[in-house]
Amino acid sequence: MYKLSDECQNVFEGIKATNSLYLCRGFEKTGEIMKILILAILSFMGLACLHAQPKTEIRATWLTTLGGMDWPHRKATSHASIEAQKKELTDQLDALKAANLNTVLFQTRLRGDVIYPSVVEPFAECLTGHTGQDPKYDPLRFAIEECHKRGLELHAWIVCIPIGNKRQVGLHKQHSVVKRQPKLCRLFNGTWYLDPGNPGTADYLSRIAREITANYDVDGIHLDYIRYPEDGENFPDQDTYRKYGRKQNLKQWRRDNITRIVRRIYTDVKALKPWVKVSSSPVGKYKDTSRYSSYGWNAYDVVYQDAQRWLEEGIHDALFPMMYFKGNQFYPFALDWQENKHERWIVPGLGVYFLHPRQQDWELDEVMRQIYFSREVGLDGQAYFRNSFLLGNTKGLMDELKMHFYTYPAVVPPMTWADSIAPTPPSGTELRVPDKSVVLKWNPSTENTKSGVYYRLYASNIYPVDTDNPQNLVATRIDECRYTVTPELPWLQRIYWAVTAVDRFGNESSPTPFNRKRENELTVFDGQLPQVPEGYTLIISDETGLEILRSTHPDNSLRDRLGTGFFRFSLMAPDGTIKPIGVAVW
Repeated sequence: MYKLSDECQNVFEGIKATNSLYLCRGFEKTGEIMKILILAILSFMGLACLHAQPKTEIRATWLTTLGGMDWPHRKATSHASIEAQKKELTDQLDALKAANLNTVLFQTRLRGDVIYPSVVEPFAECLTGHTGQDPKYDPLRFAIEECHKRGLELHAWIVCIPIGNKRQVGLHKQHSVVKRQPKLCRLFNGTWYLDPGNPGTADYLSRIAREITANYDVDGIHLDYIRYPEDGENFPDQDTYRKYGRKQNLKQWRRDNITRIVRRIYTDVKALKPWVKVSSSPVGKYKDTSRYSSYGWNAYDVVYQDAQRWLEEGIHDALFPMMYFKGNQFYPFALDWQENKHERWIVPGLGVYFLHPRQQDWELDEVMRQIYFSREVGLDGQAYFRNSFLLGNTKGLMDELKMHFYTYPAVVPPMTWADSIAPTPPSGTELRVPDKSVVLKWNPSTENTKSGVYYRLYASNIYPVDTDNPQNLVATRIDECRYTVTPELPWLQRIYWAVTAVDRFGNESSPTPFNRKRENELTVFDGQLPQVPEGYTLIISDETGLEILRSTHPDNSLRDRLGTGFFRFSLMAPDGTIKPIGVAVW
């Protein structure tokens, strides 16, 4: 009988309580809920309570530039301060890479202003302390280049409908869209917004998305606040409705307005670069479900955001629902997104800022349960709002991710609905080992589209290198046909190496090895016992060759019994012949 660790017991009890509530209230699909509960129980069995690490999983963070909340804290007013501002960002990216995240949702349009040189809107105040002032470098280009160096995707996060409060609009002066295109704008509850009902709003936002897509090597366009504001039923769009509503139901007309904007942006971005992912962050509850009520706050009815329709229509590649809730305000709505994903990606946004004592002081277990649950039901990753609370290790969050969830790297899944053909494998591999480094070179791959390719590098002590195993990932994105690796410690060096080519849609070629196992060469077993064919016996000896034990079905308990040391492995065949097969240092 397995005993759950304290952490696992907390996770288990939370999900059990959640599902018990579904059952006692008589919600539909209770059989499915019980299936999820059983899966959860099985996944938590064992002393370590560790999930298998998926190779493909979106691990994202929202990096907020509004007010410099996440970045920048230093203003770019001199050469030294520009370099300090850059270093502040690269330090954060280094930390994200070290934690094996792979996606940065980088706030690019804030409130009617942007963080790159634009012909549409002025520079944001956060860069220099003054709206419209040139920071003397291109922060977006710099961020993209630095993300790609670290194997991180960068999705340009665009805040769509809000323009800003009166102060912010005033700082924009004559460059504000309120001044330049007043017919597009509405003042509501002290804040300026673009009017979704005016067809010019779709033109305006698409222009910004196209400007970014055409001029920058972004991996995605991420739409935030692509909806009507809170209390949206009182939004002052009566004249727009009279002009364009055509006697349609007002609520449906508003939903159609938002969908029209989404469709326009998606179509225009894909026309420029079909590999650029288009996503958004809708309100975390789509609408009331058969399992649970949204209690008056949802995307569909309150802010006119028909996000599941966008997936069904194929005008979105991914959704990052803002699921900043806990308990039964999270699980049934996460299931609803998963069941209506239409083979696109759903990545729940987790409100980790609520862990902070000055916010809602959540227990860390709440977020741990949500990550476990999202993996069990087949969601496509996790996103964290926001970056400072993640990197600040709020209540030990980052430690838990590194130790239990993101122990190994993961890559963004392929966008197969847009393209499913992998590039050709690299050729002409060369491997040299000067001193303590490994120098690898190869010839370029060819790609079937104009998107271009990059490369992934794998290494293992077992041949052939298993490229489906995330433990073997050494580098997730290499833009050149060469790479140098210097392990931090000599015993972290690997014997066998392989490289694959990846197109910008995420399709990966078959691997090309750099070196092959020679005949009669012993295998170095890395943290695992050899496989024993039926009828064979594994013989384990110490470094001197003295036999320690034999086993026909070695398992993890045997690995634990061996402890640490140097071990030799041999296989005894049914006819009694013995052949050495490898060694291990544990």
